[in-house]
Amino acid sequence: MEQRHLFVVGLDEFNRQKLERIPHEHELVIHAALDISDIRGVDHFDMKALLDKAARNIRGAGVPVNAITAYYDFPATDLVPILAKMFGVPGPSLESVLKCEHKYWSRLEHQKSVPEYIPQFHAFDPLSEDPLGDIPLMPPYWIKPIKSFRSFLAFRINDPGDLLAAMPQIREQGAYIADPFAYLFENFNMPAEITTMKETFIAESLLYGSMCTVEGYVFDGDVVIYGVIDSVREGDRSSFSRYEYPSSLPPDVQFRMADVSRRVITGIGLNNSPFNIEFFWDQTHNQVGLLEINPRISQAHTDIFEKVHGVSNHVVMLDVALGRKPKPLEKNGLFRLAGNFMLRAFSDGVVRSVPTEAQIAQVQKEQPHTVVLARVTVGQRLSELNGQDSYSYELANICIGGRDQAELLEKYQRCLEIIEFDIEWDELRVT
Repeated sequence: MEQRHLFVVGLDEFNRQKLERIPHEHELVIHAALDISDIRGVDHFDMKALLDKAARNIRGAGVPVNAITAYYDFPATDLVPILAKMFGVPGPSLESVLKCEHKYWSRLEHQKSVPEYIPQFHAFDPLSEDPLGDIPLMPPYWIKPIKSFRSFLAFRINDPGDLLAAMPQIREQGAYIADPFAYLFENFNMPAEITTMKETFIAESLLYGSMCTVEGYVFDGDVVIYGVIDSVREGDRSSFSRYEYPSSLPPDVQFRMADVSRRVITGIGLNNSPFNIEFFWDQTHNQVGLLEINPRISQAHTDIFEKVHGVSNHVVMLDVALGRKPKPLEKNGLFRLAGNFMLRAFSDGVVRSVPTEAQIAQVQKEQPHTVVLARVTVGQRLSELNGQDSYSYELANICIGGRDQAELLEKYQRCLEIIEFDIEWDELRVT
C-alpha cells in the first residue's frame, strides 16, 4: 500500500487518534511539524523560531511531503500556508488566511461582500491616552484584539467603567498575540495600510441571538458547506457551555448562513482550505449576523462529527491538504445527536485534584463512547491558564452522544456526579 505523509502543525494525541481512525485507500503516516507543546501553554510565540523548527522537522523526517495542515488556531493556522508554499504542497495563500484572522482587515473584506450581515466596527489603540474617546460606538459593544483565540482579552463594554476596568489587563497582556501576529505582516509583504496600523484592538456593536458555527471547505474555488453546529452559552453569560450537532436552527436560516459563507469566502479569496464561520441568528428580527471566520476545521467539533457521521471532520481537512475534493459525509455514526460540553469555573483558584482514572472509567462504563478530557492539572492557578476567555476558566471537555437533547443533558449531569475537580477557591464561588 502506498504511503502518504501528513505533517501537522500542533500535533496532539487526541487528534492523532482521530486521524488514524479515518479509513484510507493508502497508508497514512502522521508526523509532527510542531508538537502541541510548541504552541499551547507557552509564555510567548517566537514566530521565526517556530517556523524554522517546523521546517527542520519536516526536512528531518526524510520522507516525501504530501500534505501540511493544522486544526488549532494561532499560530498553527498561520504557519500552514508558509510551510505549504515552502514544500510545494496544496494550501491556501498566507494573505487569504490573514484576511480571515485579522479581525479588522476581515471586517473590511466582509464589508465588501456581505455588508448587511456585519455589525458596526472600529479599530483603536488601547495604548493611546484616551482609548474611550477613540471609540465612536455607543455602549454596549465588544472589544477584542485584532487577533486572538478562545475569546482571549475579549470584553463586553456596557459603560465607560467597563472599558477603564479592562485596560490594565489589556495593556499588560495585549502583546502576547499581537506582537507575533504582527511579525507575519512585517516579514511576508502584507499591505502597508494593515501592517503599519497602530490599532491592535477592534470595537464592535453587539450581535444578538442564538450562536452557531458553519463548517465547510473551499477546493479549487468551489465552496462547500457540510455541517452546522449550535454554540450554546452559559445562561446569560458569553462563555460557551457546549457545542451541539446537528444544529436545531430552522433549515431556511441554515441555508441563509451557507449562502453568506459562500459569498464571504469567495470574496476573501480563501482557497484549498477548510474553514468554520461563527454566526448569530436573531430570531426576533430574523436577522443573521456574521461574527468571524477561522480558516481551519474546528478541532472542538471533531468528536461530535465522529459520533454522528462515523468519521471526524479531520477527513475533510486531510482530503483538502492532499489536494483532492472531499466526499460528502454520510450519517454512519452511533448517535443522532452529539455534544461537546465545556465544564467551566467562573472564579479564580488553585486546582487541588482532577478526575481520577477510576472516575473516568466509571463514566465510560456507564456511557460507552463518552470522552472526558481534563484541561487543567494539579497545582495550576486558573488565572494563569493561557488563552482563556475573559470571564471563565475551562476545566474539561466532555463529549457525549445521544438520541436527543434530553438524553445528552441527562448523560452530562450523570458525568458531573461521577467526576470531581477539587479547587481551592480564592473567594466565594460564582455559579
